[in-house]
Amino acid sequence: MDSLLIITILIVFCALAFDFINGFHDTANAIATSVSTKALKPRHAIILAAVMNFVGAMTFTGVAKTITKDIVDPFTLPNGSMVILAALLAAIAWNLITWYFGIPSSSSHALIGSIAGAAIAAAGFAEIKWNGFLNILTALLVSPVLAFTVGFIVYTIIKFSFRNRNLAKTNKQFRTVQIATAALQSYSHGTNDAQKAMGIITMALMTNGYVMTDDVPFWVQFSCALAMGLGTSVGGWKIIKTVGGKIMKIRPVNGVAADLTGAAIIFGATLIHLPVSTTHVISSSIMGVGSAHRVRGVKWGTAQRMIVTWVITLPISATLAGLFYFILNMFSG
Repeated sequence: MDSLLIITILIVFCALAFDFINGFHDTANAIATSVSTKALKPRHAIILAAVMNFVGAMTFTGVAKTITKDIVDPFTLPNGSMVILAALLAAIAWNLITWYFGIPSSSSHALIGSIAGAAIAAAGFAEIKWNGFLNILTALLVSPVLAFTVGFIVYTIIKFSFRNRNLAKTNKQFRTVQIATAALQSYSHGTNDAQKAMGIITMALMTNGYVMTDDVPFWVQFSCALAMGLGTSVGGWKIIKTVGGKIMKIRPVNGVAADLTGAAIIFGATLIHLPVSTTHVISSSIMGVGSAHRVRGVKWGTAQRMIVTWVITLPISATLAGLFYFILNMFSG
């Protein structure tokens, strides 16, 4: 079998593995609020999230095209196969490390940082398409701030609108609404996150000459959607505990506000073809809702540890990818 085909198959396998891990790593964020408020039983929440993630992933491909061509040029990338493989291995490694410790880190930051780090190791800083890279970085940085702000506003509106209602009755009603908002958030997660693996597989196909455009082949879209759906079905209980309870005590009305905010920001990013971190967006929306509810009710120590992880993910994943690239190059040479 041709060596180029073998490494392409290996890249596809690693990309689907990344998508699978992304499924159980980030599913927790999409359903954490509905599980913590008992709006959904954990098993039902995971089934709902798996189905909606799959449907979302089959709906759009714009973000995949951004990943494919806006960070590096797949047609001119030196030793492109090794760069892509190193990036995937680094992103997978960081995702597993943060999952093991129950830290809601960003799969998006890990993948973007890894692609940049491996490309720089292969060909230097000039290989990065800085306009596209900075646009992606801006979206990753602005989206959590936007989510915090919108979450604060949405919950303030809900709190004002229902200020004279019976609290117990209102929470019961919102618990039912939360089933729909959890489904919506899981759908939006699929529309954005699954496309990252689609983009990197398409990049590999372009780099190795199997396709000549950035259109995502149907088999790539379907396999990535399936991998994320299957990963989602595994669940990520450690992260559910962190997002669902260690940021603030979540009630159904808080959960609805956070879910609506998260879904709106993520879906908005999908429509303009920009990757965002569902982890950052959802966690930030919970913090915004919590601040509008009661600032002292937010466990800022947990939030601080999460923010530190968000900040270090990009440079660590880039460094890991550079190391993986040198190791792979050494063995292939």
